[in-house]
This record gives sequence, structure tokens and C-alpha cells, in this order.
Amino acid sequence: MDGMTSADLYEVRDPELPGRLLTMERDALIPLLRARSEADFALPTAACPGWTVRDVLAHCSAALMRVVESRFEKGVFSPESNERDIAERADWTNARVVDELERGMTEAGPVIAEADGVLDMIALGEWVHAGDVRDTFGAPGAYAGAGLPYALPLLVRVTREKAHLPLHADLDDLDEPLRLGDVSGVRTPARYIGDAATLVRLYAGRPLPRAGDGAGYELAGAERAELNIFG
Repeated sequence: MDGMTSADLYEVRDPELPGRLLTMERDALIPLLRARSEADFALPTAACPGWTVRDVLAHCSAALMRVVESRFEKGVFSPESNERDIAERADWTNARVVDELERGMTEAGPVIAEADGVLDMIALGEWVHAGDVRDTFGAPGAYAGAGLPYALPLLVRVTREKAHLPLHADLDDLDEPLRLGDVSGVRTPARYIGDAATLVRLYAGRPLPRAGDGAGYELAGAERAELNIFG
């Protein structure tokens, strides 16, 4: 990406990366949403119990507009704040929610770039929520797709900045292993073997593919719940 080496992508923050991820996801997700029926927006999501597709999208658009407009009052992004954002859009049409989401995905990148990493996790969360919607629709590319090469470096950076549980990941769909979380060497890393989309599901606390719990990956030295960065 833009002349950076693979080591750069995972060791050095690229301030433009969150914006690229949002733009790429915008170009894929918005046409998908505009092609769905009104009934599809009312489908319940397994990833976010109690929320429909529309609720997820309203939350995403509200969060991005807070970034764009620099509205970060006390308690922002708390469960209570998220529910208020959704309620404020209750009488909007689905099309209006999608329009706001498209604007947020277009305009939030430069603001996130200037925030010195503080807001990077928002871009990652938006991409994960897009995966939630795809997963609900049964559409391809949930927690993967064209945005994955942009999302993985963000995931690495977020886990390292949080000094999260160290993990060595050998991914089926990546040539080089990933070192996530605390890389100080103080703690012995857990080990993951499997595909990248399942790794994202684990870190995001999302249900595993319908093929079955524990199918298709190996995790040693950690419990699934310990990987969750959004819990």
C-alpha cells in the first residue's frame, strides 16, 4: 500500500489508513444497502443482540457524524449514548440513514487522520459493523473482503496500544504471521491458526460462522473471550 513495506504496515501508524478503510467500505457497502428491500433493514442481527440492521446502520452513521462534527460530549459511545443516537433517527427513512452513513464514511477519514490514533478504533469498528450487516444478509465478505488488508494493520495497532493479550497469528490467507497485543515479551503469546475473518470475529466478539463453533481454527493459550477488544 502506497510503497510501505509489510513491516511498516504493522509497526508504524499510517494516519491515512482509517480513511482508506472507510472509503473502500463505503464503495462496497452503500450500493449493497441501496439494493436491499425495506424489509431487510428490519432483520435482527446476531452480532448485536436487540439491534436490527437499521439500528446498526443508524449507530454507525451517528458515530461517524460525531467524528466529522467533533461532538464528543461526556459519555459518548457508551451504550446509553448509542441507544439515544438510534432513537433520534427513529422517524428517518432508511434511505436517509444510508445517506448519512455515506457522508460519514466520506468525511470522517481526514478527521481521524489528524487525531494521532485516538479515533482509529472507530474506523475499525465501522468496518466490523459492515461485516455484521453482511453476515445478517448472508452476503459475501463479512469481516473480510477488499477492506481486510486495511483492517488488519488497524487491528494490530489497536491491540498493541491497549497492551492487549499477546497473540501470534498464523493466517491461512496471509504470508506473514501477525503479532498482536503486548509485544514486550513479558507475557508468552497465545497462538492462533486459521483464517483472517475468523480472527476478526474473535477480536470483535462476534459469533463464529454457522459451520460450527470451533471449526476451522485453533486457539491455544487464551480463551475466546480474552481476545474481545470491544467488550
